[in-house]
Amino acid sequence: MQFKLVTLAKTAVGIAASTLSIIILTSGISIFLLSPAPAQRISSSDVWQLVYQQLPDFPKENQYISKSSGKVAENSTLVSRLIRYHIYVKERAPNYRLDWKLTLADYLDANEVMYETTYPGNDTLRQNPLEGDRAAIQRLNRNQRNALVQVLTNVFTPQSPAPNP
Repeated sequence: MQFKLVTLAKTAVGIAASTLSIIILTSGISIFLLSPAPAQRISSSDVWQLVYQQLPDFPKENQYISKSSGKVAENSTLVSRLIRYHIYVKERAPNYRLDWKLTLADYLDANEVMYETTYPGNDTLRQNPLEGDRAAIQRLNRNQRNALVQVLTNVFTPQSPAPNP
């Protein structure tokens, strides 16, 4: 599956001018698929699903209860929170492996401090998922972390069409 990712709408989130490869709207992340058919829009809720399609055994950590509904927030997964932390909290580029490795280093307590008050899910879930998410990342081995970094980078990196011979 190839993605045509478009430039970040920086004014929507106040990020300094740099080229990122997504559009961030007030409603979330939007990505456009490149295919012979007209472009299809993928909502932010679908991005984490693409990761789980490629890494089906990756921990979901989606057992947390929603503050608003009182039910399990099944779509609030480890990957969805990791993506939101990476893009919105740390304002890191989603198309570079090094940036994803820095984010994982945050989870492993080897880089920057992670604050409970700004962690995704803190305001929408009854229990802050930060501690559980950090524990889940710490349980991963190096190969699993590298696979996650590769999949995340692939999802957010535009693929060039193959040259015609």
